[in-house]
Amino acid sequence: MPYSIFLKKGEEKRILAGHSWVYANEVQRIEGKDKNGALAAVCAADGRFLGKGYINHLSKILVRIFLRGEETDDEALYESRIRAAQSLRERLFGSDSDCYRLVFAEADDLPALIVDRYGDYLVAECLSLGIDQRKEQIGQILRRVCAPKGIFLRGDASVRRKEGLPLENRVLWGEIPEKIAVTENGLQMLVDVRNGQKTGYFLDQKENRRAVRRYCRDARVLDCFCNSGGFSLNAATVARTVTALDISQFALDNVAENAARNGFTNIRTLCADAFQALRAFRAADERFDCVILDPPAFCKSAAEVRDAYRGYKDINISAMKLVEKGGFLVTCSCSHYMTAPLFENMLRESARDCGRRAKILEMRVQAPDHPALLAAEETGYLKAFVLQID
Repeated sequence: MPYSIFLKKGEEKRILAGHSWVYANEVQRIEGKDKNGALAAVCAADGRFLGKGYINHLSKILVRIFLRGEETDDEALYESRIRAAQSLRERLFGSDSDCYRLVFAEADDLPALIVDRYGDYLVAECLSLGIDQRKEQIGQILRRVCAPKGIFLRGDASVRRKEGLPLENRVLWGEIPEKIAVTENGLQMLVDVRNGQKTGYFLDQKENRRAVRRYCRDARVLDCFCNSGGFSLNAATVARTVTALDISQFALDNVAENAARNGFTNIRTLCADAFQALRAFRAADERFDCVILDPPAFCKSAAEVRDAYRGYKDINISAMKLVEKGGFLVTCSCSHYMTAPLFENMLRESARDCGRRAKILEMRVQAPDHPALLAAEETGYLKAFVLQID
C-alpha cells in the first residue's frame, strides 16, 4: 500500500501557497508502507489532498511535492517539464549564451534536480533519493531534449549525505573533456566540471559579473574569493589592473588560463586567505578603486547566522577601508539564511563602524536562469549590493 502522509493541523498553509517541502516534524501520521524513494501522497489534517512527491525517512525533508493533481511521475511528465525549462532559457538567452542553468529544482517543478549547460555538455546534480533513483531515465530524456555530447553527474554535494546517498562523481553518458570551453558575456572561459566548485562554475552571477564593468573603468580592482575568475575577467575588460585573490591555487591557475585565453595582461593572481590579505593591504596602505567580495556561504543553517553575520561584517569592514574615496564595493552573499534586509543591515553597521559613508547604487540578485519562487524563500538566495564609498 503506498504512503499517505497527513500533516498536523495548520501545516498545510505553506504547501497550499506553493512550497514543495514537507518536513518530518510537520507530520501527524503516516499510513501505508513502501520503500524510501517511493511516491507518497500528502494530505492536510482533514484529509484534503495536497500533492505527491518522493518520500525519504532518512531526510528532515520527508517529501518534496512536485505533483499537485492527477499527474503521474512517468517519463512524459519529466520530459514535458525539462522541455518547459529549456524553452524558458531559450527565451531568456536565445543564441547569446552557451552556458546557463537548464533546470533549477523547485523553480522548474523538479525538486532536487539541477542541470547546467556548458556548451555541448550537461552537468546534473541529483540532490534527493527519489531523483537519484531516476537519474538514468532523466539522462535519457536530457539526451532527447538537448542532444549533448556528454552528461556528467556531480554527486559530491554534502546534502546528499543527509539523503543517505553516497558522494560520487561520474560520467552519466558520452564523453566529458578535461575542460569545456564556453562563452560568457563575450569572454572565453574554460570550465572544469569534474573538479570545479558546484557543477564547475557559478552561473548564477553571470549578469552581475557583466554589470561590474561600469564600476571598473580604468580602475585598480581587487577581486576577493575570485574562484575561476568570472568577476576578474569581466573587470579586466575595462580596468587598469585586477588583483584576483583566492586561497585555492587550483582556482588561480584557472584564472591565469582564462586570462591568457582572452589576451588579458592586466590580471595578477594572489594566493592567500582573504581575511588576512585584506588586513595586509591595509597595513601596507594599499587602496583600490573597486573591491569585489563574492565569498562562499558563511552560513548553511539558521543556527550559524549569528557567527556568519560577524564574518560578513568583519570582511566588509576590511574591504571598505581599502576603497578609495568615491570608489566602489561590490559585495555578495549566497546564503538564503542571510536575508537581504539582514545583509543590508550588516553593511550599514560596517560603514558606521569603519567611519565610511556608503551609498547603495544597485541591489542585484541571481541570474534569471535561477528563478526564485515567491512561495519558497530558499530559492531566492543571492544578494549583490553595489556601494559607493566616500
